Amino acid sequence: MSVLCWNCGADCAARFCPGCKALQPPSHDFFAALDSPRRLAIDGKELEKRFYALSRQLHPDLFSRKPIREQEYALEASAVLNDAFRTLKDPVARALYVLKQAGFEIAEQGTKDVPPELLEEVFELNMALEELRDGDEDARAQLEAARHRFERMRDEIDGAMRGTFGEWDASQDRAKLDEIRGQLNRRKYITNLIARTDQAHVSD
Repeated sequence: MSVLCWNCGADCAARFCPGCKALQPPSHDFFAALDSPRRLAIDGKELEKRFYALSRQLHPDLFSRKPIREQEYALEASAVLNDAFRTLKDPVARALYVLKQAGFEIAEQGTKDVPPELLEEVFELNMALEELRDGDEDARAQLEAARHRFERMRDEIDGAMRGTFGEWDASQDRAKLDEIRGQLNRRKYITNLIARTDQAHVSD
């Protein structure tokens, strides 16, 4: 199905009409908005460079003398561009976006339903938190040690996830997205545990 320019009616599948040069309605797909291939492994510096180049090209001030419709498209395009960059520059947000686009349900990961491999860690954390609430200052060192362990776990997941990103980019295999969803869920759980250790220090 061909796309026609709103201004001159010419065939137009680009950001600007090749005939009349009018700005077209922006794509709300974040990868398309940034002229980026649909990949999970992204060069952050290249993405940033592309973002700033497009920001200059689409800045609403450049369209102040254009028709109202084109001014509105410029405002919309700039807003989508900012949202796209904010999402795609962050590996976790980028992965969540791709999963959502692929139709995966992304449940909020709380502190219930403990992953089996973390049962002992969570038990020890809860004990240390309870001891600290009871006034045992020795528990503070246990919490600090637990925080470092959880940070190492999070970093290990990040490393594994980068590898899975590359595998999905190469194969576009839906099973890889399911694997990434599992990694994200575990990462979110561990991030919540880190937050609990931080909260204990703040509330003291």
